[in-house]
Amino acid sequence: MEDVIESLKELGLNSYEAKVYLALLKKYPITGYEAAKLADIPQSRAYDTLKSLENAKIVVSSGNKPQTFTPVKPKELTKRFRRKLESNLEFLEKKLPDVKTDYNEPIHSISGTSDIRKKLIEIIRSAKQEIYLEIWSKDFKYIEQSLSEAYDRGLDIKIVGYDNIKTPFGTVFNHKNGREIEHSLGGRMIFLASDNTEGAFGKVEDKVIWTKNPDVVFLLKEFIVHDMYLLDIEDSFPEQLKYFYGAGLKHLKDKILSKNSINIH
Repeated sequence: MEDVIESLKELGLNSYEAKVYLALLKKYPITGYEAAKLADIPQSRAYDTLKSLENAKIVVSSGNKPQTFTPVKPKELTKRFRRKLESNLEFLEKKLPDVKTDYNEPIHSISGTSDIRKKLIEIIRSAKQEIYLEIWSKDFKYIEQSLSEAYDRGLDIKIVGYDNIKTPFGTVFNHKNGREIEHSLGGRMIFLASDNTEGAFGKVEDKVIWTKNPDVVFLLKEFIVHDMYLLDIEDSFPEQLKYFYGAGLKHLKDKILSKNSINIH
């Protein structure tokens, strides 16, 4: 029943009011004394709680002595809440000022592995068309079920997998230099872009950046896509690339990266 009480509180009732209403649904009509016992609240608070519910037309008083109380039907109560909520939303739609045309979606920081994983699952569950992802296998297992459900909903899923990720859904581009990259960066990175509208990136053990800023999400997706291009080319033409650029693309990296650059590829 705690979840029902919490829902009633979110709709405007306080804890005592929610408990008394639920108690009346179990047995009615009853007195304030009986309501206090059944709802397990202090008797001193029962009558002012019932009075508050009566003023809100959620309970009806008999008007006789001893005074007894009867609840309105749950369907009537939810109908009232729905009307009130819809009315308030319509009012706000008309009265709230429009967002400025130069409004930019903010960038948020999320810390802690548990909260980071929860946010990744939220992003995946809200996705409608596609998911582009770079992830280590030890983190992949925490979101694999959500990705599988997204795939079953018809989403296009493409993954750059470190530590040889294997999965029956989506397209996986396995990165052979995972351990080297984890060591050079001092942790496991995550890159996630969803529907060109939402994304997250950062170190799973530390902190990630989450945003719905379309410009940032665009860059994030482009980063992942170009990694996929390179990994697929490496997989298809290993000898040719080794001939031109050396083992591990050393000559290419020397050409592009400065001596102090951190290599994330």
